[in-house]
Amino acid sequence: MSRGRGTSARRRSHDAGYDMPDAYANLDELATPSPSRSRHSGEREIARRMSLNRTLSHSSRVSSRRRRPSQGGTHYDIPDNYVHLDELATPSPVENPTEEPIYLHRSLEQAKSQEQEYQRNQERERRASIARGEGPPKEEEEKDVIQVSRFATQVYVISYLILFSFFGTLARLGLQAITFYPGAPVVFSVLWVNFGGSLFMGFLSEDRMLFKEEWGTPTYDQQVEKARQQGPDEESGSGEDQAVDLQAAKKAHAATKKTIPLYIGLATGFCGCFTSFSSFIRDAFLALSNDLPSPINHPAAYSPLHASTTSTVHRNGGYSFMALLAVIITTVALCISGLHIGAHLAIAFEPWTPSLPFTFCRKVLDRLAVVLAWGCWLGAIFLAIFPPDRKDGPPEIWRGRAVFALVFSPLGCLGRFYASIYLNNKFTSFPLGTFVVNIFGTAILGMSYDLQHVPLGGVVGCQVLQGIEDGFCGCLTTVSTWVSELSSLRRRNAYRYGAASVIVALCFLIVIMGSLQWTRGFSGLLCTH
Repeated sequence: MSRGRGTSARRRSHDAGYDMPDAYANLDELATPSPSRSRHSGEREIARRMSLNRTLSHSSRVSSRRRRPSQGGTHYDIPDNYVHLDELATPSPVENPTEEPIYLHRSLEQAKSQEQEYQRNQERERRASIARGEGPPKEEEEKDVIQVSRFATQVYVISYLILFSFFGTLARLGLQAITFYPGAPVVFSVLWVNFGGSLFMGFLSEDRMLFKEEWGTPTYDQQVEKARQQGPDEESGSGEDQAVDLQAAKKAHAATKKTIPLYIGLATGFCGCFTSFSSFIRDAFLALSNDLPSPINHPAAYSPLHASTTSTVHRNGGYSFMALLAVIITTVALCISGLHIGAHLAIAFEPWTPSLPFTFCRKVLDRLAVVLAWGCWLGAIFLAIFPPDRKDGPPEIWRGRAVFALVFSPLGCLGRFYASIYLNNKFTSFPLGTFVVNIFGTAILGMSYDLQHVPLGGVVGCQVLQGIEDGFCGCLTTVSTWVSELSSLRRRNAYRYGAASVIVALCFLIVIMGSLQWTRGFSGLLCTH
C-alpha cells in the first residue's frame, strides 16, 4: 500500500466528528489547513512537499465530507451549502509554525478551487452511478453510530449563532465602554474590539486542542509525541512516514473542526459579532469630516455615539485626509497583526490549552444552546417591549444600550451567515458574500446615524436606531472574517478586495452621512438615550 493510501486508511480508522454540509467550507474562519513541516531543503524538498500537499489535500477534503462516527456514537448531517462560509475555507494564518526555511503556502483561491473540483467530481460519480442503475453511492456507516438529522444539525448551528451573537455584541459594547474615556490615546474605540475579535479568530484558526476530544481519538497528540521523540533531523524512511502521519493528523483535525457547530458558532457568531466593519468605516468618515467623537467627562460617554461631536479646531482638507488614512491604516494593520498574534498564541499555549469534554458538548451543550439561544432572544424582545422600569426611576438608558442591540443582533448574524453560504462561492478570488454584507451594513448604519440627528419625536425611536447600529449592523458586518480573507487571498486579489471594500463603503457614507453633514451639519444626538 502506498504511503498516501496507508495514511488515508489509518485516518479512516480514527476519524470522528460532525458530518457537516459541504457548503460550510465557504466560511473563511473555519476550514483551517494544518501548518506544513519541512525536513529537507532545495528542489527535492519542494517536490516532496507538493506531492504530500496534494495527497493530504485530497484526504482532508474526503474526510470533511465523510460521516465520521464520534466517540459517543453520534455525528451531524450538515447541509452541503455550508462549505461556502468563508470562515471554513480560510487557510491557517501561520502555515509554518516551526519556522522551517521552506514551506508551501496555500491561498484561499486554491482552497476554494480544490473544494469546487471535489464537488464536481462527486456529482459526476453520483450521476454515473445512477446511469449504471446502481443508485446514488452509499456512504460508509459504522457500528453504533446514531445519525443526527440534517434539520437537527441546522438547528444546533443556528442556535449557536444566535447565542454567540449575544455574547459578541455584549463583549463589543463592554470593551468599547472601558476603552473610550477622557484622555484615551485612541479615540475611535471600535479599534480595540476589531483587534480583539481578529486575535480570537487567529487563535481558533490555529488551535488543535479545544476540540481534540470532538475529533474522537488522540491521533494528533500521538503523532506530535512521536515527532518530538524522533527529533527533527532524523532522515530515516520511518521518520518520513512519521512526517506524513503528522501532516495527515493535522489535516484531518482541521477538516473535522470546521464541521462542529460549536466551532462555527465561535468563529462566525462570536468573532463576527465582536468586530464591526460598519463602525470602522463610520469612524473613518467622521475622521475625514473632522467630526470624530471625543470622550467627555461623564460616565455615560461609553461609546462614540454618546460623546461630543463638535469640532473645536478647524483644519484644511489635507489634515482631514491624513486623519482618514490614520483610521484606516491603524485599524487594518492592527487587526491583521492580531490575527497572526492569535495564531501564535494558539501554537505557544498548545501544551496547556484544555480540551472541551466530548460527552458534555454533544449530549449537554448542544441541546442547552438551543434552549438558551431562543429563550434569551425571546426574553430580549419582551424586555424591549415591556421594560421593568418604564414608569419609575431615571430614563431607561440600559434598554437603548443593550436590550435593543440584543434584539437585532441575531438578525445581523444570521443574515451574514446565509449571505456567505449563497454568495461566497461565486468568485474564488473575491468573497462576494462578506463584501455585500459589509457594504449593506455600512449603508444601514449611515442612515441610522443620520436619523439620530434629525427630529424623530420620542426617546424610543432613538433607542431602536441605536440597537440597529450596535446590534444589526454590528453583527451583519465583520472585520475578523475580512482580515482573515485578506491574509489568505493571493496578494493582488487581497489588495483589490480590501481596497474595494473600504472605498465602496466609504463612498456610501460620503453620500448618506455627508449629505447631512455638509448641508446642515451634525448638531449632536437629539435623543441621547
